[in-house]
Amino acid sequence: MKQAVLTVEILFTLVILSGFFSCSKKPSYMEMIMNGDFSEARRLINQDLSMNDYLTPNLRAMLELHLVRMDRIEKDFTLTESEVIDYIKEYVPEVITENLRQWETDKSLEYKIIDGQKRYFKNAQYNLFRLDPELKALKKKIDSERGEDSGKKEFPLDEHIASIIAEAKESGNKYVKPVKMRIKQSLIVDENVVPDGKTIRCWIPFPREIENRQTDIKILSTEPAAYQLADNSKLQRTIYFEKPSSGSAKTEFSVEYTYTAHGVYVPVDPEKVVPVVDRDDLNRYLTERKPHIEFYDELRKLSEAIIGDEKNPYRIAQKLFAWVDTNITWASAREYSTFYNIPEYVIDTRHGDCGMQTITFMTLCRMNGIPARWQSGWEFQPPKDSMHDWGEIYFEPYGWAPMDVTYGLRKTTDENLKWFYLSGMDSYRLIFNDGFSMEFDPEKQSVRSETIDSQRGEVEWSGGNLYFDKWDWNLEWEALE
Repeated sequence: MKQAVLTVEILFTLVILSGFFSCSKKPSYMEMIMNGDFSEARRLINQDLSMNDYLTPNLRAMLELHLVRMDRIEKDFTLTESEVIDYIKEYVPEVITENLRQWETDKSLEYKIIDGQKRYFKNAQYNLFRLDPELKALKKKIDSERGEDSGKKEFPLDEHIASIIAEAKESGNKYVKPVKMRIKQSLIVDENVVPDGKTIRCWIPFPREIENRQTDIKILSTEPAAYQLADNSKLQRTIYFEKPSSGSAKTEFSVEYTYTAHGVYVPVDPEKVVPVVDRDDLNRYLTERKPHIEFYDELRKLSEAIIGDEKNPYRIAQKLFAWVDTNITWASAREYSTFYNIPEYVIDTRHGDCGMQTITFMTLCRMNGIPARWQSGWEFQPPKDSMHDWGEIYFEPYGWAPMDVTYGLRKTTDENLKWFYLSGMDSYRLIFNDGFSMEFDPEKQSVRSETIDSQRGEVEWSGGNLYFDKWDWNLEWEALE
C-alpha cells in the first residue's frame, strides 16, 4: 500500500487508534510519546511491527509514523540547559536557574522531558525574548545600543497597502498593483545520503495560476531538463523531477520562472454581510478537518467568551481576528508533523508561528459559521523574504477575500488600513498552496517531511523519505517591475 495518503486524515486515524496495541492498564502510544517515554514506546512499537502475521498495511504505517514522530521531536529538542543559559547571559548576565523555572512555568521557555532528560526546543532561547514582554523590551534596548538593529531597511508596508486600498476604491477593481517576480528555487540533497546512481525523486512547490491574483507563470529553466508539472487544479501544486544521486557529491534540483502577483482589497461593508446559507461549494470550509481543525469543548467556550452576543459574521470575524492578533504571540515553531492538534497547543501556550496562528483563526471562524481556508507560500518585503502562511475568508455577498492574521491589525486610526488584512493582501506574495495536507501529483511514496504545508520541497528515494536534515533548499527572487 502506498504511504502517500499519510496526510492529515491518517494522522487523525493514528490518534484514534494509538491505543490499539495498548490495554486499558497502560498508556497508549500517543500518551507515551506525549509523556516523553520514547525508549519504551519504541521498544513496544518495534515489538508490534515484528508480528507480521496480523498487522494490516494501515496499522503498520501508523506504527511507523509513531516512530517517525519521535525521531522528528528529538531533532527539534536538542538544547541543554547550559546552552540556553549561555544565550540568555548575553542579555541577562545575572540569570539563575530559578529564572528558567519561572519562564518554563509561564510557557515562555519550551522544553520536553524525553526519557528522563530535559531537552529544550532548538529555538527556545530566541523565543523566550519574543514571548516574555520584559525580556523582549530589554533585548530591543541592548541590540539598539550595540548597533545590531541599525542600517536595516524597512519595506514601507503600510504605504503599500494604503495605495492598494485607494486604487481598489477608485477603480472598482479589487485586484490592483501588479508586481512581476522572478523566482529560482533549488533543492540540494547532501552528499553521501543516497548511494551513487540511485534515483532520487524530488518535488519542488510551484505556483498555481489564480485568476486575477497570480498570473502569467512562465518556466525559464529547470535542472534536470525533464520534469512533470502538476495540473493547475492541484491545491498543493508541485514540479516533479527524477535524477540519479551524485553519491559523494551534492545532487541539485531547481526551477526558475516568472509570474505576476496582484494586491487585493475587498471593501467590506459590515452591515451588508449576512450568514452563509447551506451551499455545497462552501460546506467543506465550515466543517472540522481533524486532527487540527476540531471544534473541541474548551475552544467552544473560548469562542463564546470572545464573541459574546455578536451575530453579524463580519463583526464576529473581527473579534476573532483581533483576539488572535492580540493574544497569540508569533514565535518560531517546531515541525508541524510533531503535533497532534495545533490549535490546542496554540491556545494552551498562547504562541505559535504564522501557520499555527492561521489554522487557529480558521478553526474559530468555521466553528462560528464563517467559511475559511488555507493559503501559503512566501512573503516578500524587499529586501526581506520568508516562508509564510495565511488564508482566505468568505463573507456573503462579497465572496472570498484574503486574510492574514499574523500581519494582524495595523497600528493606525484609519479603519480601512487597520483591518486591511481581514479582507485584503499586499502584492508581494508567492502562493504555492490553496489547501493543506493535499496529495501531490505524482504521489509521494513515503511519509512527507512536512505533512501540512509545502514550501521547501520534498524528496525521497527507494530507501524512504529524506527528512530536512538530509538536504537544503534555497529560494532566490527579484522584483522585475
